[in-house]
Amino acid sequence: MKRSAQTLALLLAASSAAGLLAGCGEAASTGKQLDSATAAEVAEIAAKDERLKGELENKTIKWMANWDINPDATGKSTPIELAIFQSRYGGKVEYHEVVWESRFDQLTNSINGDEGIDFFPANDLDCIPKGAINDIFVPIDDYIDFEDPLFKDTKPISDLFMWNGKHYVIANNVTGDNCVVIYNRETVEENGLKDPAKLFAEGKWDWNTFTDELKQFADPENGQYGLDGWWFEAGLSATTGVPYIGMENGKLVSNLKDPAIERVQNWFYELGTSNCVAIGVGDFGWTTHKEYIGEGKELFYPCGVWALLNDSWKKDFGENAMFVPMPKDPEAKDYYIPCGLDGYVMVKGGHNPEGVAKFAACKRMMITNQRADEIATELLYTDYGWTKEMVDMLHTCHDLARANPHYDFYNAVSSDVSTILDSSENSIRIAAKGEVKWSESVGVISSAVDAFLEDANS
Repeated sequence: MKRSAQTLALLLAASSAAGLLAGCGEAASTGKQLDSATAAEVAEIAAKDERLKGELENKTIKWMANWDINPDATGKSTPIELAIFQSRYGGKVEYHEVVWESRFDQLTNSINGDEGIDFFPANDLDCIPKGAINDIFVPIDDYIDFEDPLFKDTKPISDLFMWNGKHYVIANNVTGDNCVVIYNRETVEENGLKDPAKLFAEGKWDWNTFTDELKQFADPENGQYGLDGWWFEAGLSATTGVPYIGMENGKLVSNLKDPAIERVQNWFYELGTSNCVAIGVGDFGWTTHKEYIGEGKELFYPCGVWALLNDSWKKDFGENAMFVPMPKDPEAKDYYIPCGLDGYVMVKGGHNPEGVAKFAACKRMMITNQRADEIATELLYTDYGWTKEMVDMLHTCHDLARANPHYDFYNAVSSDVSTILDSSENSIRIAAKGEVKWSESVGVISSAVDAFLEDANS
């Protein structure tokens, strides 16, 4: 499976995790098109690849998300899979824009209004089983053939998201872009720290060196902050390889009392009581300040790689910005990182599920076609000004994720479970604020979570 083609998942989702887009209804594309030579080459590749079969009667598929598959204002060109879909099938993706926070409510309203929305992103890892339980997504088994050479390799990942014996997620690829550590090399050097990329190359990038660098740098009273961002707790916890809420034999299970979870939460408490955590603590508040990375005021900003997929990332993170995978859990046998998912779910009442299947085939063809893979990687250089070292590091992150794919379902059960585990009183986030130890929080929340899981499983 080609690794650099996974970068196209990032080109699509550059703004998805941020939830910055607003509005609803069909939105016009404002981005740039592929140059004519590249578009012609992509069309030729698509025409020659015999794995793309048949024709498409209904050319339009309706996509609902808070980010557009079409070119948009982030600076991205036409994604290669879309160019393939357009040239091979005459296809069109009609974008229906929604607000991230209320996207499920807006999707439900569209279903009730028979708007014919066809597909929805699975990238946020909060669709299944919640969307199957609430009857807003439908199984894909009638449209995706796992014996097809394009989809055969995706079955093991789709199997992870089965519910009641049915597949619900078109899993194009496992990605390593979910959460990485963004930093500025100039800040690291000026403060006498070792470059995390060098530590990683030497096999020394783990919780211990991560903590050491934070403790050496963090000095809030003098305007030097350690950890920022809304994603670092889940991102670091994923390095244990143990999800808060897992899926075993088609059933949801709680791992809140697992020793690995206790261990990572105790580490969070150490970070929180050592001035290493900025976001949500003291005067820093709950506003992220990624611009502090570029200004040398902040050391680490764990976040999805989408934060670097725009034409202005240097203004926030600085000319010398770089990223590395989340640090390894020194007690884990394998190197686990937060796994991302490039995929789709089919919406109940969609008018063109066949079109979604064809579009997914175009995505898989792009991922597995060597030249399409190369073109996809070239867009990181031309659209966003990445360096070769950044591209290579992204490939490495993808490799780590594919080696040990694992997913946490704590946002995919119900709003009740998400609220409990993200609360401001006793949750997976509180230990990192240096306020409440995990031993106290888990005693408060575990029974309630167990009850909600039992209800979902039944």
